[in-house]
Amino acid sequence: MAIFRPFKAFRPPADKAKEVAALPYDVMNSEEARKVKEQNPNSFIRVGKPEVDLEKDINLYDKRVYEKAKDNLQDFISQGLLVEDQTESFYLYAQTMDGRTQYGLVGCASVDDYHNNVIKKHEFTRKLKEEDRCNHVRVTNAHTGPIFLTFRDTPVISNIIERISATNPETDIVAEDGVGHTVWPVSDESDKDILQSVFSDIDSLYVADGHHRSAAAAIVGKERAEANENSTGDEEYNYFLAVAFPASELAIMDYNRVVKDLNGLSEEAFFEMVDENFSYGEAEAEVRPSEKGEFGMYIGGKWYVLHADEELYDKEDPKKDLDVHVLQEYLLDKVLGIKDPRTDNRVDFVGGIRGLGELERRVDSGEMKVAFSMFPTTIRELMAIADSGEVMPPKSTWFEPKLRDGLFVHFLD
Repeated sequence: MAIFRPFKAFRPPADKAKEVAALPYDVMNSEEARKVKEQNPNSFIRVGKPEVDLEKDINLYDKRVYEKAKDNLQDFISQGLLVEDQTESFYLYAQTMDGRTQYGLVGCASVDDYHNNVIKKHEFTRKLKEEDRCNHVRVTNAHTGPIFLTFRDTPVISNIIERISATNPETDIVAEDGVGHTVWPVSDESDKDILQSVFSDIDSLYVADGHHRSAAAAIVGKERAEANENSTGDEEYNYFLAVAFPASELAIMDYNRVVKDLNGLSEEAFFEMVDENFSYGEAEAEVRPSEKGEFGMYIGGKWYVLHADEELYDKEDPKKDLDVHVLQEYLLDKVLGIKDPRTDNRVDFVGGIRGLGELERRVDSGEMKVAFSMFPTTIRELMAIADSGEVMPPKSTWFEPKLRDGLFVHFLD
């Protein structure tokens, strides 16, 4: 049963929230982050990517980077850009993009739940990125960006969200990219008790996004507990910052593929091999798949609609029932020779937020030879994979909008 509890967040005052809030560390490179900082010295990017305040050629894993994150975080507090709440609270956090709003609850999830698989994962983590996030938490002594969790809807939580979202928010901003971010503290004792009780009846929470952050929080939390012989389990390091969204609130976007070459095949031979497992036809315009089993393919300046043969799917195996698995197994691997999409530099991935025009651009430029548009993986499929103990093929899910860093900070003591 899941533990999800309130905490005293460090948050920006309402009139500073727009300045402070920043995209997560892993959605921009250092050069892009430096430009953000130049335009806005109060951006929390200075904590998420603190190399912006150091020499340009510094190794991103240099200990000075993590020390600068710690110094910058303390500066934000001393300047009043982050202020600690006096009451333990949950927080209702709404994000609005393209006219659609999703609501999640900010609180602290349990490190033990992570290790015991009450919090389920669907991706592998890479040790280098994992250790990077561990060092960031160790040195800053804080969780500076929330983990993106989801869970199966419960009426009680949905009712509380609906009631609180109808009241006036404390923070309401629209970021530079047009995404709205709205926050309501949930400090009523009755609401807090009900929420904790309902979460304790939820069998599983699922990491939707933030696998490296959650792994790092769990590793450092366990380190702190083992180093403290008097640890009671109630210390803050036993919990990590998260936003938990009811599954129905979320929409997964497509995560598309582009490939550099045809594995030595002529276009004619390529199409012949595609035809072995996929029916296809030329389309008049760009193809955004409308159902599972349908794919778009862009090659030679033309779009094609592909339909995978039904027998390629294994309904008894949630991983083999995924579009991303079928495309990888029967086209990218079998036809194009891409055995491991995690390591093969002939394939690249394009998040749906960039649009199908980006696929056309990369093929038309000559950088890539062929592109594939995907029907998005569903939340149901994500949960089925996690429940089975499997992991998704790489780059299976793209969530938008991204959670903002800096709106909530949780310290480990």
